Amino acid sequence: MNKRWISIIAMACCLGTFATVALTASQGTTEPVRTPQSSMQGDPVPPTRAAREERAIQEARRQQLAEKEAALAAKEEELKKLGAKIDAQLKAMEETKKSYDEMVKAEEERRKQAQSERVTKMVKLFKTMKPAQSAELLDKMAEDEVKLLLDRLDTKTVAKLVPNLNQPRTIRWVNENLRKRGEK
Repeated sequence: MNKRWISIIAMACCLGTFATVALTASQGTTEPVRTPQSSMQGDPVPPTRAAREERAIQEARRQQLAEKEAALAAKEEELKKLGAKIDAQLKAMEETKKSYDEMVKAEEERRKQAQSERVTKMVKLFKTMKPAQSAELLDKMAEDEVKLLLDRLDTKTVAKLVPNLNQPRTIRWVNENLRKRGEK
């Protein structure tokens, strides 16, 4: 036996193949070569058995791959559904926030309107009162409220009230009005 045959037989044994087809160096023909394992078992194993086993392994791998792909596709579909659900919830939350903001704005407008109506009533009240009585009440009120009322009163009524008001308060109000007019 030459070295080529020995290496082919050794390779066949290492790979676990029971029979191998070899090409003889001198004749160029193929013939089955028996390994020690095949001679112990009797008949040589047909070369198609290895091919069937390989096909079975490949088929099992294909099946595993198909199962993994199916599982991945199912997860992707589930993620798409969850994404759509989250988008719907986000849209609902945005609509709720918009509605809430509109309600807050409407409530703020209502409060401003109510405050304006109260101030208007107070302006009418102070117009009907005598200047000394009005000045006495204004001196007892908070400075911000007094400024608001004086701003809303007409010039004629304010002119009657100023001599009766607390002078430092009147001076602050006049200075503030002058600054406001300078900013415009």
